[in-house]
Amino acid sequence: MTALSPLLKQATPVIVDRALGSWIYGTDGETYLDFTTGIGVTSTGHCHPRVVEAAREQTGVIIHAQYTTVMHKPLLELTEALGEVLPSGLDSVFYANSGSEAVEASIRLARMATGRPNIIAFHGGFHGRTVAAASLTTAGTRFRSGFSPLMGGVHIAPFPYALRYGWDMETAIDFALKELDYLLQTVSSPADTAGFIIEPVLGDGGYLPTPPRFLEGLRERADRHGIVLIVDEVQTGVGRTGEFWGHQHSSISPDVLITAKGLASGFPISAIAASTEMMSKAWPGSQGGTYGGNAVAAAAAVATLAVVRDENLVANARVRGEELQQGLVHLAAQNPLMADVRGLGLMQAVEFRTDEGEPNPELAAAVQQAAIKENLLLLTCGGFGNVVRIIPALTVSPDEIATGLDRFAAALTAAHAELVNS
Repeated sequence: MTALSPLLKQATPVIVDRALGSWIYGTDGETYLDFTTGIGVTSTGHCHPRVVEAAREQTGVIIHAQYTTVMHKPLLELTEALGEVLPSGLDSVFYANSGSEAVEASIRLARMATGRPNIIAFHGGFHGRTVAAASLTTAGTRFRSGFSPLMGGVHIAPFPYALRYGWDMETAIDFALKELDYLLQTVSSPADTAGFIIEPVLGDGGYLPTPPRFLEGLRERADRHGIVLIVDEVQTGVGRTGEFWGHQHSSISPDVLITAKGLASGFPISAIAASTEMMSKAWPGSQGGTYGGNAVAAAAAVATLAVVRDENLVANARVRGEELQQGLVHLAAQNPLMADVRGLGLMQAVEFRTDEGEPNPELAAAVQQAAIKENLLLLTCGGFGNVVRIIPALTVSPDEIATGLDRFAAALTAAHAELVNS
């Protein structure tokens, strides 16, 4: 009998029968509040009627129109729609299927545009599982170990993770910027450095917002040295953080922006955006792919962007995210093992630590598993697995946030009791 690979570990035992909005209906007859959204993918909720209809209609027109062979209308419409929300000057777009592919396209572009070999990434970042993307990833060893050698020319600089260092945020930012300058002085000369790549909020690395002053420090150094600043918005983009793009919580604009996940409400499509001038510096034929910019996925993305606009979902993410964070902060005041509550918009997390201040992955895992019994679906993350991340759909309602908080509180109580009694 054929089965799925044993290396695929399920975070929950739920088998989906159907799903709608923020809710998953299991084959076990239970109804689950989904605060995972496919790891931040189903931005407009499960099976939004406008997205479903756009995909259904497109499948009856053409499903696969390979876009370096023939062009199709959904991709042209998507490019126009993205032009309305992309930062000024990023007027050229390349499409792929996954975040990893888009990340690899971005570093290829940076290297070709500058003629330089090196990329600097930041500690705790997650950029994908393919070889080049994994080479940039330090969110955990499971993403990069066991299949060396990885891609060369990658150097890792510190991220201002204040809680881990035991510092205030300003001290952590100063330290990280000084260490980046030291790396540029001692390891990767600016003349050899093609790009910086960073997430506006670390994803698998622990849902740590990148401080605006740190992003602004990267922008200043990139401008000074002619380095390409690549912002990986795979998880933060399309309204997730309460701004359309996560980097918009700062004053910077990237040279290359990467988007995927929430762009098409669950259909596989990704993109990088840059200026036409920069994109033109890449070698002819260096971009392409059989399935990139698939017609059905592009149609779903056009519908997704329309729903995000028409239903004011960026504002909803901001307001609902504030409600969620306030509720978690209230719980943390009564639960000292909740060492930190953090996030932007509907990208929130709780970091668990022991009484001694050490990472507490056992409690994080216990909370995530106890939540399933409360019919709430959550995920863990962080380098030690001691962070529970909470990722509602952008369509989430105030009542659903309140329900999620109640269920999280019950899971926290149950998990703590289980660990005390074990």
